[in-house]
Amino acid sequence: MARSPWPGVVALSLAASIAALQNTAVVPLLPVLQKDLGVSLPAASWTLTISLLVSAVAAPLMSRFGDMYGRRRMIVTALVLLVIGSVVAAMAPSYTWLMVGRVLQGFVAALFPLAVGLVRNVLPRERMATGIGVLSATMGFGSGFGMILSGVVGDWHGVFWVTAVITMVAGAFVLVFVHDGAAPVRGRPDLAGAALLTGWLVLLLLGISQGRAWGWTSAATIGSFAGAVLLAVVWVLVERRTAEPLVQLSMLTDRRTVGATVASTLIGFSFFLCMTAISNHTQADLGASTLQVGVYLLPTTLFMLVLSLFIGRVVARYSASFVVSGGSVVSALGALWLALEHTSPADIYIGSSLLGLGLGLGYSALGTMAVEHVAADRAAAAAGINALVRIVGGSAAGTVLAAIVSAVPGEGGYEWVFAVAALGALLGALSAGMSGVLNRRAPQETPVTVPSGR
Repeated sequence: MARSPWPGVVALSLAASIAALQNTAVVPLLPVLQKDLGVSLPAASWTLTISLLVSAVAAPLMSRFGDMYGRRRMIVTALVLLVIGSVVAAMAPSYTWLMVGRVLQGFVAALFPLAVGLVRNVLPRERMATGIGVLSATMGFGSGFGMILSGVVGDWHGVFWVTAVITMVAGAFVLVFVHDGAAPVRGRPDLAGAALLTGWLVLLLLGISQGRAWGWTSAATIGSFAGAVLLAVVWVLVERRTAEPLVQLSMLTDRRTVGATVASTLIGFSFFLCMTAISNHTQADLGASTLQVGVYLLPTTLFMLVLSLFIGRVVARYSASFVVSGGSVVSALGALWLALEHTSPADIYIGSSLLGLGLGLGYSALGTMAVEHVAADRAAAAAGINALVRIVGGSAAGTVLAAIVSAVPGEGGYEWVFAVAALGALLGALSAGMSGVLNRRAPQETPVTVPSGR
């Protein structure tokens, strides 16, 4: 009897939700970490930033290792690192050890592109959009649940212990139900590309995250951005001359993938900006606890999860590009509502629900949009790039929020923050929609054959 691939998809979805959870669970705890560890708020914020930095590099690097050594093996490796990192963070006696734990946790960001590549190989073509949509949406669910977890547990040691336990459960399901659908391919890891990518992303995100503290015109900030540009140029030159580059740069600029790249960056930015703004605004201006923040975001997480179950049918009828575009428009409406109405719990619930509807469509279809025009053996690489730019977009959100709120104190600052998030979502919608039009008019290349899975 043929083995059903769907238990494996469910196991991967559980793991993907935990990968998202480990980042957002830290956001409401930053003031607690600052107090308990005796560090400044910018230093405490690096417990989030450092994980994003590692994630940005780990996604394409481990995606490549997945092509070479097997995606299931790399998924298990990422989960093992997450367990170890969570235990180290839970037992951390100092800020330094907490940072070590967060570095290890950051590698789990590679799980999503690895899972997308694996799902594309084991599901039949007509079910692929549903499978990838479930993976995408459960990451959004995990992001929201991370906020709830922090509120329920309330203690950062406990949050990391819970993360370790549920990751072990997810890892057990992966070991039992997930099987590779394609044989590994020979290759050589692009270590030079990884080092350069790490360098320019570290400098870029360092400048973004510390620009307000250092001063946007200070030598340190300008030097960080200049160094990032220089290393990025060198990185591009190296990648173009490498036989097996870490990142296929053609996927960033090709007409069939550039729309997904730009849309993912903008939607990731808008998503993190809205989630962080809702958390900060409700705690600062509405007196919400960390648990109440999670409850405010519950409609977002539920809508994202429920819509993921139907995304395959929607994408099959309207195409991934137009679903992403439509979802981004709804997300923009949610952010715009919050920019105009945000003084009562009812306002927050309405905005959160609209965001959930929009992100449930947009996030669920982004994975399909990223890989639908590339060969099956490069699906993980394309998904890795999509995850990379989404992380970079999201990492800029906190800094943008801090810059706006410091310039416009009080509720007026959050009105501008939500307005900027709405603009980001609208630009993402425009990018995805234009991509859909161009790809529909473009001559079709050899269609991708997706193994049906046995």
